[in-house]
Amino acid sequence: MNAPNAPSTRPLNCGDLRAMREKGDKIACLTAYDASFAMLADEAGVDVVLVGDSLGMVLHGRDSTTAVSVGDIVYHSRCVAPMLKRAFLMADLPFLSYATLERALDASQRLMQEGGAKMVKLEGGEEQAAIVEYLSIRGVPVCAHLGLQPQFIHKMGAFKVQGKDAGQAEKMLGDARALVAAGADCLLLECIPSRLAAEIHAAVDVPVIGIGAGPAVDGQILVMHDILGISPMVRHGRTPRFVKPYLVDGRDVAGAFAAYVAEVKSGAYPAAEHSFGTV
Repeated sequence: MNAPNAPSTRPLNCGDLRAMREKGDKIACLTAYDASFAMLADEAGVDVVLVGDSLGMVLHGRDSTTAVSVGDIVYHSRCVAPMLKRAFLMADLPFLSYATLERALDASQRLMQEGGAKMVKLEGGEEQAAIVEYLSIRGVPVCAHLGLQPQFIHKMGAFKVQGKDAGQAEKMLGDARALVAAGADCLLLECIPSRLAAEIHAAVDVPVIGIGAGPAVDGQILVMHDILGISPMVRHGRTPRFVKPYLVDGRDVAGAFAAYVAEVKSGAYPAAEHSFGTV
């Protein structure tokens, strides 16, 4: 039995994440792609583990996420899932796997049944509302990803901050409302001004996770390889502003993960230097 004050080791679910938002408890999220790192993340108290299509860049050495397949995500989710005793497993729907309702449902079925995911994540704004609704009413929990969308890099042209002008900000706020109304259980905001993230957070009633979106959201997520300083981007001197290194001060990997969780929970991360202002 657990000690009276020990944290629960019961697996987290969507309701728990919503309850964390309501109580003001910060949600610590981190990527993982294999059993060993998933085990360390779970032991460190990470609340949500994402098998992201970022694996295309940090594991496969690609320059974008667009080459990642459903099979890739299924494989890595299947490696991660058995090691998570408490953490909630989210998995990315890769590029074009949700281009139609049927493809979205088929890919989600594979990620959940074969990979063990408990939530899928897709990129895009209000134009994805029909997909979100189609999945949601069939029992698929969905996280909608707004702001910088890596799968759109060939359209966007570069990895850069989104929502900096009033028109972009208004559209993103409308996108967020539409996606939640369609059934999204969670939002992920990437590389947007902190003030816009705060406005989106106030406008919806689901957990909002940020990556380069400032502190006024319910939780934070980073790529595991980035905080350990071993991703190609970081090693080549292109560390994103929102990334903080945690494999420092003599820590091992487990200690780095624990330090990250502690700083997210306390609100120490992200600080002002990890956030973006308005233009």
